[in-house]
Amino acid sequence: MRIGFGYDIHPLVPGRPLILGGVRIPHFQGLDGHSDADVLCHAIADALLGAAALGDIGEHFPDSDPAYKNANSLKLLGAAGKTVQEAGYSIVNIDSTVVMELPKLLPYQSTIRKNIAAILGIREGDVSVKAKTNEKFGSTGRGESVVAFAVASIREAQ
Repeated sequence: MRIGFGYDIHPLVPGRPLILGGVRIPHFQGLDGHSDADVLCHAIADALLGAAALGDIGEHFPDSDPAYKNANSLKLLGAAGKTVQEAGYSIVNIDSTVVMELPKLLPYQSTIRKNIAAILGIREGDVSVKAKTNEKFGSTGRGESVVAFAVASIREAQ
């Protein structure tokens, strides 16, 4: 059994869509970044790659590469999962937390879990997505950014 940890943060800005776990969430701001800036997919990809000691999302999908401009991060997560599987591991489970003040994530959590499970080829019951606020502290608490944390467990494929 191997464990990996992932983290990501992106600023909220006007004129961009808010996409988390591959779901477009109605909001007056979205996440700024080279790709679609889906912090949840980025954190999970880093957790998976880290568990397998295969680097991080920036090494596999660098923001200096124009091919990843506005890229669908759910697809990048799928590619990271495939890289882990090709290295001889199977994904056991994902536990993740999104930290943001607004909008509330609860109405979208089920769809997000389904998206992540489907792209990684695992059961929905093996994907946890939680939502927290930052209690008005820091840039996330002021509604200026969104943060995601993830832990992934993998094991050698049999």
